[in-house]
Amino acid sequence: MASSFSAVELNPILPLFLSTFTTMLAVINPLEALPVFLSLTHDKDDRARTRIAFLASLYALLLILFFLFFGAFVLKIFGVSLNMVRIAGGIVLTRIGFELFAPSGSGQGAFLSPGPADNVAFMPLAMPLMVGPGVIATVLSMMTNIERAPSEATAYAAILAAAFLAILVTYVCLAYAGRLIAFIGRMGIDAITRIVGFFVSAMGVSLVFDGIVGALSTHGVRVVL
Repeated sequence: MASSFSAVELNPILPLFLSTFTTMLAVINPLEALPVFLSLTHDKDDRARTRIAFLASLYALLLILFFLFFGAFVLKIFGVSLNMVRIAGGIVLTRIGFELFAPSGSGQGAFLSPGPADNVAFMPLAMPLMVGPGVIATVLSMMTNIERAPSEATAYAAILAAAFLAILVTYVCLAYAGRLIAFIGRMGIDAITRIVGFFVSAMGVSLVFDGIVGALSTHGVRVVL
């Protein structure tokens, strides 16, 4: 009985974990961050680069935790419903996905300017490179699924685990940035970025659709799919 209960409880949580992880990793897009990271740390040795990558990942995780636990409170202050967050977040993700199709150098990395040498871990690496509008929209949008989960604590744990894993993968990519670029090549990174852009756009459209359906349902309009 205990094992069957666990399976029933975990089944709705696993898609939440996978969707949060894949969406967050796709929006962060550590491969696209590699050239920016290397340009900001070109005068550092491997040990200093690893330390900066760790600090940037830590700051990014803390920012995600802030929006996860206090995002709903901020939305209540401004009177914004979670369905509206889904729609807005989906539009942001769709826009980011389209921008990833753009030629290299015209994406988000082109608008980043390095700050002080001891501060690049937070600005611009952690924010806005790793935690930009897309990640914030993803976190807030995934919060809408917590209400429908069998256990809010389990749903929060799934989102936390997905965020931690996405940041861990990003950290590994940044820590081995030089080797990855040498192995994949800039053409390979460009191709992967464009493929990721397609799926990010699809995720964004899905969020917009779900948000519209949810908003219509709250106003008594039944949508038959």
